[in-house]
Amino acid sequence: MARSSSAKPPSAKGGSHTPPKSKNKVKKHHDDYTSEGVQDNDIFLLPISDYQVMLVLTIVGAIVRLFRIYQPTSVVFDEVHFGGFASKYIKGKFFMDVHPPLAKLLITLFGWLAGFNGDFDFKEIGKDYLEPGVPYVAMRLFPAICGIFLVPTVFLTLKAAGCRTATAALGAAFIIFENGLLTQARLILLDSPLVAATAFTALAFTSFTNQHEQGPPKAFDASWWFWLVMTGLGMGITVSIKWVGLFTIAWVGILTLIQLWVLLGDTKTVTMRIFAKHFLARAFCLIIIPATFYMAMFGIHFLCLVNPGDGDGFMSSEFQATLNNKGMQDVPVDVAFGSRVTIRHVNTQGGYLHSHPLMYPTGSQQQQVTLYPHKDDNNIFLVENQTQPLGPDGEPINGTHAWDNVKNITENYVKDGDVIRLYHLATHRRIHSHDVRPPITEADWQNEVSAYGYEGFAGDANDLFRVEIVKKQSLGPVAKERLRTIQTKFRLVHIMTGCVLFSHKVKLPEWASEQQEVTCAKGGTLPNSLWYIEYNAHPALSPDAEKVNYVNPGFFGKFWELQKVMWRTNAGLVESHAWDSRPESWPILRRGINFWGKDHRQIYLMGNPIIWYTATLAVAIYILFKGIAVLRWQRSCDDYSNINFKRFDYEIGTSVLGWALHYFPFFLMQRQLFLHHYFPALIFAIMAFCQIYDFATARLAISGVRENPIINKAGVIALLAISAVVFALYSPLAYGNAWTKAECNRVKLFNTWDWDCNTFLENYDAYSTLGSTPTFSQTPQPAAGNKQPPVQQAPAGNNQEAPNAGISGAPKFEPQGQKVIGREERVEYRDQDGNILNEEQVKALEGKVEFKTKYETRTRVIDANGNEVEVPVEELAAAGVAPPHPDVQGANQETKKLVEDDPIPKEASSSKDGEKEAERSIPKPASEGNEATV
Repeated sequence: MARSSSAKPPSAKGGSHTPPKSKNKVKKHHDDYTSEGVQDNDIFLLPISDYQVMLVLTIVGAIVRLFRIYQPTSVVFDEVHFGGFASKYIKGKFFMDVHPPLAKLLITLFGWLAGFNGDFDFKEIGKDYLEPGVPYVAMRLFPAICGIFLVPTVFLTLKAAGCRTATAALGAAFIIFENGLLTQARLILLDSPLVAATAFTALAFTSFTNQHEQGPPKAFDASWWFWLVMTGLGMGITVSIKWVGLFTIAWVGILTLIQLWVLLGDTKTVTMRIFAKHFLARAFCLIIIPATFYMAMFGIHFLCLVNPGDGDGFMSSEFQATLNNKGMQDVPVDVAFGSRVTIRHVNTQGGYLHSHPLMYPTGSQQQQVTLYPHKDDNNIFLVENQTQPLGPDGEPINGTHAWDNVKNITENYVKDGDVIRLYHLATHRRIHSHDVRPPITEADWQNEVSAYGYEGFAGDANDLFRVEIVKKQSLGPVAKERLRTIQTKFRLVHIMTGCVLFSHKVKLPEWASEQQEVTCAKGGTLPNSLWYIEYNAHPALSPDAEKVNYVNPGFFGKFWELQKVMWRTNAGLVESHAWDSRPESWPILRRGINFWGKDHRQIYLMGNPIIWYTATLAVAIYILFKGIAVLRWQRSCDDYSNINFKRFDYEIGTSVLGWALHYFPFFLMQRQLFLHHYFPALIFAIMAFCQIYDFATARLAISGVRENPIINKAGVIALLAISAVVFALYSPLAYGNAWTKAECNRVKLFNTWDWDCNTFLENYDAYSTLGSTPTFSQTPQPAAGNKQPPVQQAPAGNNQEAPNAGISGAPKFEPQGQKVIGREERVEYRDQDGNILNEEQVKALEGKVEFKTKYETRTRVIDANGNEVEVPVEELAAAGVAPPHPDVQGANQETKKLVEDDPIPKEASSSKDGEKEAERSIPKPASEGNEATV
């Protein structure tokens, strides 16, 4: 039965057609939860011809995705991040990314098997793969395999939903010829694995639903269990690639609740015991299995990343202590006057209170006090009382080491409410504050914090701070009464002004080594004014003194902390990007993403308009159908007594629900969003279109259509031909192939499709003359918001080297009969009125204003004697001078910019005279670099 029913719907079996109503009257009423009009669509029992069709489609899909996969031979778009993560995995260097690890681990595995040693850093778009011998093709192979796997997955999903073979082939071919899916599948990116995992989950759950709807005879048999387990595994795989998998889980969850509701209503065959079995089976397979798989991926993640890296600064001190060389020896727990301590900030990933022999350029111009993320001698302070200790003669003992030889150290423990001074041992200055505005946060409620004094100087009242222990944050009763290393969380209140020592995620300029600002805040928030002591040493403490260390958080502690950091970081990616877009523009394919440009070629993420618009049309058709159906139901029309009507509503509704759950949640997000976020929803929309087509040509009682399978096949052939032709027209943007300006402009239907046709040459013959010498191509980056001014570049002169290949801009200007004798790259700074600023003016504005980057192409024409010739702009344009890079959309204005006080941490440079300061960056999220995105 399964063989014949899978080959074609029951309405098309045999030579004569039996109207479904007369047949359904026999099966209309069930004494159990069996669904009406459902056939056994077991994908393991398809006719051989179906597998042959699927194999042919898979081979075609492999050819399309593997064609010139080596092209381009340099870093493309987000390969900057995901290739870089592979390097870190191999080196074992801890990093923080907003996505779960599964796909990145598999990309790393493919690279490692091909001999990648992690030395290549994927640092920038356009960086060459060939010279360092990076096995980038092998790393691109994993997303490509996922893209190939997507073809048979969609085919089988449509067969499991009861579609004809020709209709299933249509859906699979749409996947093959979708340009956007092709582009993602050819690069070291995560979206191809994500879409493949989403489709696999849809296949598994559709197959399980088919088994479930056949009623009690199929419940708990081998096929039923197999597809339920596969659904759980698919959910675990999907959410372990990207958190977008949570939308897939929501889709399965809603449909599962509907199934359980139907089961609960079957009082004849489903006892409470059987219902409990159904519930527990689903709970185990759809909750326990995905959760276990997800955590297992993070277990592997932690096993691979055992060394400190540029992401450990995101994590707590307890987390960092689990990494190699980041742990510390047990330290004395009791803090007394004379203790040498390092003080860490609680709220901003535990940076150390720090000072170095550099002065503030403004304000008091005293020595800088900052927050620094790495261990260093410049972090060590001596805790002093406000008065010196008394000697046997009752006189004060002067000097820095006066507390080293006290007889009874217990009398000198630092208690809650004590007034102290912090003496910086490396520079002999004390932490100091006064009514002077900080250099960056020039707010009235913020005071500057500096280091003031000299060796032998007794200090003044502005050095005094009162210890205020925050008892709710401190561990243990003793730590709530006096300072204890690690255990006590405290504030330092300035005696003279009442402000508290404070830090926040504001980076100081280059004159402070780009370290984090420390101020004294009046009414500062508790988290940002909370500190604790990590290192503690005192000469008077005996070797057997009580010691303390960080508590190992264990796997579950590290796992949960990382989830929270990923969530916060993901939510913080709200700055605009030059190629971002908002969800309302995705179904109509309003704009794409410029991935790469070099040598008059370009890669631009662009969907196939035919496939995109038909998928969107399918969603619109179902919404219209559902609206009419609800109105007719309200008018007591008996539409749902028709089995085909009911199946159409449920089956198409299931796919449209998947589309909606993978699409509408993005409207709630204020973070950066891009066209590729729509791909999981697109898969469901494509399946919805195929299902509607199948109902219209094979299942609904349309005269002369259902009885004639050739109509179904002819329509499929026509749609495939159109989609394949359109695919071929736009394929140069996916493959990075040679293209001409004329062909580019011919298919550029909308101004919002903002790839640059000026990138391409006039004809294909011109590409053969390029040889091996790369041509000049500008690399515009997104507008720089909240950035320091760009570094001045030296004039390029007669530059014959290949430029960095980012997003391509205007091509070189070589009008006929003229020769380009030199090219120059120059950075100019202008004010809001367009006036050029000199170096002194720029330096004075650094850190106080926001510089935005604008790229322009200018041309000077000179005569044979080298004299400049004034040429009108119109003549230059007529001569073929390219305009500036077409930022048609620029940064999407609806993407909210980051305006909060705590931006994502950025790089901190080594400070002066820091003997132990490593030259490495503090944590930076995956989307920090504006040349690429997540």
